[in-house]
Amino acid sequence: MRAHPMAGDSVLAVLLGLFDLLLFAADGLAELPELPPWYVALPVNIAMVAPLVFRRKSPLWSAYVVLVISIVHATLMLGIASIAGLAMSIYSVVVYAGRRQGLVFVGAVIVASAVQLAFDPTDELLISALFLAFGIALCWTLGEFVGARRAYDVEVEARLHLLETERDQATRIAVAEERGRIARELHDVVAHAVSVMVVQADGASYALQSNPELAQRALQTISETGRGALGELRRLLDVLRSDDADGEPRVPQPDAHALADLAERMRAAGVPVELELGELGELPAGVSLGVYRIVQESLTNTLKHAGRGATASVRVHRTGDLVEVLVSDDGAGRVPQLAGPGPGRLPGGNGLIGMRERAHVYGGTLEVGPAPGSGWQVRAALPVRLDK
Repeated sequence: MRAHPMAGDSVLAVLLGLFDLLLFAADGLAELPELPPWYVALPVNIAMVAPLVFRRKSPLWSAYVVLVISIVHATLMLGIASIAGLAMSIYSVVVYAGRRQGLVFVGAVIVASAVQLAFDPTDELLISALFLAFGIALCWTLGEFVGARRAYDVEVEARLHLLETERDQATRIAVAEERGRIARELHDVVAHAVSVMVVQADGASYALQSNPELAQRALQTISETGRGALGELRRLLDVLRSDDADGEPRVPQPDAHALADLAERMRAAGVPVELELGELGELPAGVSLGVYRIVQESLTNTLKHAGRGATASVRVHRTGDLVEVLVSDDGAGRVPQLAGPGPGRLPGGNGLIGMRERAHVYGGTLEVGPAPGSGWQVRAALPVRLDK
């Protein structure tokens, strides 16, 4: 009933309508003269029980339709559907619409019943009035009880949801605090190890000619300290690594020298890539990785948006302390939504946002937009800063 309320109410309405039709058939066999013809009784019975199917979904209009049709149904004396329908409607309005709407509907029921009794006086007026009052009170009490129970269940569910949210939030805060502590520990370990290595390297450079044995011991200390720091770094990164990465093998990060392999993979995927690498020299690891990721994301966008068969060109050159990256393709126009306003504007894809952040981290610039003439291009410039 809770999962499919209209299905349950439909069964209830059908049973109530069938019961009235059986009463009508029984009265017809008795040949009562006051019975209406079947072609009047059948539509009225159907109209009487049909709104009950929607008593939970639309309690107000269902209740008032039942009230109007119940007057005709009761006047024609077609069965108990009018009384049962009104009782169910009072209950439904109180439970699903509220007390205020319930009071208004009960008032309408009382007025309609009074008018009907006035036009159809009976010797049992007092009994009818008491029966009406008792029925309304019973339905109202039942509706209040069920409504209170529903409100209590909703409140309990809300509190449980709030407790679960607070528990999850507390867990996230605890994890964030622990990761912050580990990050500080990581900084201390690496900073100490690097300091020792720098001091030993300076000492070895001074003692290399005069005391080779001392220089050899310093180099051995540097090697041992570096290995220890690397092991500690891996241990701490295992803790800091996200849950989604559990079980994934750790491999060395690619750099600018891996662009040739990247170009080969893109050619195998169906995008002919023309690669031109200048003399890059010694690049910092971060800048080299940034160059690789920018080219990788640009070629991925070419494959995704321009499609197989599009031709791409990659140019990476170093001029002094500046590495310039230019990735272009001939696929513009096949995806019009990417043709943004000018090369200085960056569309909002996550990959392009990532490229921009990589360029800005190293103090560089990134321009994305249509290439002169035709096509699409990504232009990046990353400064090279080698610590002396």
